[in-house]
Amino acid sequence: MSDTRRCPHPQVVVTRELPDQIMDRMAALFDTVQHRGDTRLTADALRVAVAECDVLVPTVTDAIDAAVIAAAGPRLRLIANFGAGVNHIDLRAARARGIIVTNTPGVLTEDTADMTMALIVSVPRRLAEGEKLVRSGEWHGWSPGGMLGHRIGGKALGIVGMGRIGQAVAARARAFGLSIHYHNRHRLPAIVEQQLGAIWHPDLDDLLRAADIVTVHTPLNDDSRLLIDRRRLALLRPHVYLINASRGGIVDEEALVDALEAGHLAGAGLDVWEHEPRIDPRLLALPNVVMTPHMGSATIEGRLASGEKVIQNIRMWADGHRPPDQVLDGWA
Repeated sequence: MSDTRRCPHPQVVVTRELPDQIMDRMAALFDTVQHRGDTRLTADALRVAVAECDVLVPTVTDAIDAAVIAAAGPRLRLIANFGAGVNHIDLRAARARGIIVTNTPGVLTEDTADMTMALIVSVPRRLAEGEKLVRSGEWHGWSPGGMLGHRIGGKALGIVGMGRIGQAVAARARAFGLSIHYHNRHRLPAIVEQQLGAIWHPDLDDLLRAADIVTVHTPLNDDSRLLIDRRRLALLRPHVYLINASRGGIVDEEALVDALEAGHLAGAGLDVWEHEPRIDPRLLALPNVVMTPHMGSATIEGRLASGEKVIQNIRMWADGHRPPDQVLDGWA
């Protein structure tokens, strides 16, 4: 399927600082307005940006809501998102305006899986606590009972969402001796289950009851918002660790803190937050929580690959073709 409306010299607005190599390529290929500051644009600035451009290149920090899309001029035909997640874009409003939305899937899979695996190891083995102890100057040497954690080999890993990232986590976790359990809307093909040694749980509650470690890998949307709520957190046994390197809004953060404070969970590893960048002060006070600043995809290679996908999507659209990573069909 292709669009006959070509746009050989599109005006492209980039909302936030991207790697220099990507910014330079965009400037050479398109009529580009680049916001070089590493801060998010205000809602007013976003409305100004969409009023006169053909293509908007936002990031996860930009709220492209119905009000922003309503402010778009007739030229805006493509929102080429820098990143895989599109929960910050009002897809219904874009569809109503005939605006195409693209993303950058696949390029961050390995990086996010690596970060997830790091958290899966770090929390039970108390790596963050140990690092702080050494820096404090209060460590007095090895002792038989010092900094005891739990081994992860032989434990059951419950994966919520078995897409690209979930499967990449499963492959890593299996090498660490974890048994793989997963919940997904659709069951994986038998050959994939066999390769990963994965057991499907059609009911999420059953998965949560069976797991020793739970890791979340589902996109944030209306169906998954607060998917791990207070009721489901209560299904987890007291020795369980919860890992989230997906999106903060999938886990009820207040309920999670309550469970951790009450000792109903053994610990958590969090790379994302429900009200990012604000973090509940109670979480900061908990020693059994490993926290990282939304850096699951933060590799140079991943950022460059995301930028190249954005450029590819814009070029295909400008040539009158369907972009390869189209999320929303703006031509329908």
